[in-house]
Amino acid sequence: MKKILLYLIIFIPFLSFGQNEKRIFLKADFEHNILKILVNDGSYRIQFYTENSLETSFIPSNETYSSNSHAVVLKPSNILFDYKESKEFLYFSSKEIQVIIQKSPFKISYKSHQKELISEKLGYFKDSIHEKIQFQIDNDEVLYGGGARALGMNRRGNRLQLYNKAHYGYETRSELMNFTIPIAISSKKYMIHFDNPAIGYLDLDSKKENSLTYETISGRKTYQIIIGDSWENLMDNYTQLTGKQPLPPRWVLGNFSSRFGYHSQRETEETIAKFKEENIPVDAIILDLYWFGKTVKGTIGNLAVDKDSFPDMEGMVSRLKDKGVKTVLITEPFILTTSKKWIDAVEKDVLAKDSIGNPAKYDFYFGNTGIVDIYKKEGKSWFWNIYKDILNLGVKGLWGDLGEPEVLPSWVQFHSAKADEIHNIYGHDWARLIFEGYQKEFPKERPFILMRAGYSGSQRFGMIPWSGDVSRTWGGLQSQPEIALQMGMQGLGYMHSDLGGFAGANLDDNLYTRWLQYGVFQPVFRPHAHDTVPSEPIFRSEKAKRLAKKAIELRYQLLPYNYHLAFENHQKGLPLMRPIFFEENSDELFIKSTSYYWGNDLLITPILKDSVKSKEIYFPKNSNWFDFFTDEKIIGGQTKTVSVSEEHIPTYVKAGAFISMTDLVQTTDNYSGNQLIIHYYHDDLIQESESELYNDDGITQNAFEKGNYELLEFEAELSKRFLEIDFEAEFGKQWNPSEKEITLVIHNIDWKPKKIKINGKRKQFSTENNILSIPLKWNSNKELKIKVSLRE
Repeated sequence: MKKILLYLIIFIPFLSFGQNEKRIFLKADFEHNILKILVNDGSYRIQFYTENSLETSFIPSNETYSSNSHAVVLKPSNILFDYKESKEFLYFSSKEIQVIIQKSPFKISYKSHQKELISEKLGYFKDSIHEKIQFQIDNDEVLYGGGARALGMNRRGNRLQLYNKAHYGYETRSELMNFTIPIAISSKKYMIHFDNPAIGYLDLDSKKENSLTYETISGRKTYQIIIGDSWENLMDNYTQLTGKQPLPPRWVLGNFSSRFGYHSQRETEETIAKFKEENIPVDAIILDLYWFGKTVKGTIGNLAVDKDSFPDMEGMVSRLKDKGVKTVLITEPFILTTSKKWIDAVEKDVLAKDSIGNPAKYDFYFGNTGIVDIYKKEGKSWFWNIYKDILNLGVKGLWGDLGEPEVLPSWVQFHSAKADEIHNIYGHDWARLIFEGYQKEFPKERPFILMRAGYSGSQRFGMIPWSGDVSRTWGGLQSQPEIALQMGMQGLGYMHSDLGGFAGANLDDNLYTRWLQYGVFQPVFRPHAHDTVPSEPIFRSEKAKRLAKKAIELRYQLLPYNYHLAFENHQKGLPLMRPIFFEENSDELFIKSTSYYWGNDLLITPILKDSVKSKEIYFPKNSNWFDFFTDEKIIGGQTKTVSVSEEHIPTYVKAGAFISMTDLVQTTDNYSGNQLIIHYYHDDLIQESESELYNDDGITQNAFEKGNYELLEFEAELSKRFLEIDFEAEFGKQWNPSEKEITLVIHNIDWKPKKIKINGKRKQFSTENNILSIPLKWNSNKELKIKVSLRE
């Protein structure tokens, strides 16, 4: 660690002004790895979780410290750190982060490897409405975060309300949506998370004073700072702190049949029969609120099968399962006074209350309602028992709608808190309720929990978020990449949209097909729409159906690649959709979302406007690129105008990449990972290249942790005489390897090889259009070596 003199030389310029002239340092103590600082109006607690993350809390003199966090699950680790005190400073540092406390005027600042991160500007203070914490930031920082919004990638300059609220029919701009997360992410590769769910504001320098301010009505004055030496490392560190996303069942990466909604058992089964007739792959069907009632209004809260419309729900679910189709049912936390469960909910005392202890009742779009108090033991148990009954029908997924909650007056009282204190975490804790119920009573299943609202750390409950009731317009489509990219950076890597859009009766086939083509490269492929518009390709025009089918088929062919992305998210917190600046930092790229990475190796540019014939695309300089559909090579580091086909959106592969694909299946049930098509994109500039491919049975919960998996490893090496490609495999202790049938496809072979050897034996081959295709049988217990000569 650095000596005190060196700290003084480095840090004094950074600490030349105080954060609050009225705050006076009194003393500091260090105990149990926590730095405790007493000031005249309260105290501070600073502790490290890891070398890359720490937490700072301010406790005003009239309050006591609360350790309760809804976001953080990591326990502080015993790390090597340094603590020193001089006459003017305190120094508390890990290997990666330095905390510098200036005694007078009092100020707390943070650095990493001599690089300034952020400092408290005014620190904690109050006005007539809010308690605030204000920070000093650099004038050139780009800021992300604040949850799901449509504001442009750089969210600096906005004062963001922290109050989950649905925005029906939004398009290119939405300042307030379903997920409001109190986190700011800097282009300097650090994050600051304000660990308090109460409503308030996150001000990202709206007054242009180089200030970042958190404002709240009550609760903890606690924040965590997380850093990373790369964007990938930053995502890993944040999700280590708040929890990793469990690996979803593989079928979640397939195609969903979904609309608002299917009115009957007959309609549901006929819809899937039509998919099968048209040979369009499908893995799930979602039943909206008509499964428990015939009308939109007056039935929410029934949460039991309407036997008239669905006379044999269990039989229907079983028949669909036999076809490889899983059933997902919608639920809501509202119990209408007109619903069949109202009397039971009142008698069992499971509803939130008004000020005099009666069930809180109020009106919203769907009727007069109460809301389940999931913070009360009786409410949680009552609600879970409903879910248990649903799951016992054979249902494989649960949809939690209206969980902002959509309407929640401030006067409503919950068991442990006021409405405004839990408003932003109701969806989060609702997902927790379901996830913990699964763990206890369905421990072998991976849950599918589709939710419209959540909070920091909701990913650890397996939450699959979507972007709400977006307008079925080009404007609605244009905001979707930004929302998904931003949420992925905030830990929720499965943020996706209602493909085709939800709100409005727009039947524009061009919009529909472009949205579904984008959906191939977003985390969940789920077309959805209002009742008046068919979201399923089987009910669209012949041209739209053909193009949609082609997109869905590509989605299934990419199943191996996509499932590995899900594994990376589970292991490292990496989002499936990644901004270009994850690999190439520049001022211009920091604010762009028009192109993005799908995983590490595919560059995607959605078509977001009508009648686009050509598109200007920036190709990152870290690589050369190949058109996924034509194999055209493009040199990296340039902006190029490319032609746009109506058949697909521009998709490019990084030189040196292995892209794992499979033959088409009609349901993920028919996929095993034993028949693969491995595409390698050769480039003379790539001397060595490596890739991995994760596989398991697609259903076992915690398969990796239980050792029930295989990890395939591909390596390419270019020498003067050969291109050598090696296949190896690593297996979990519970995995039983089997022989694999693989077609190795090598692209950009602009010469005719003289010979090819497989484990030293010559093999016949043919090339066409600079593509070499080699069929292989691989006993994955052994290494497989393929050598391609570089000369005729």
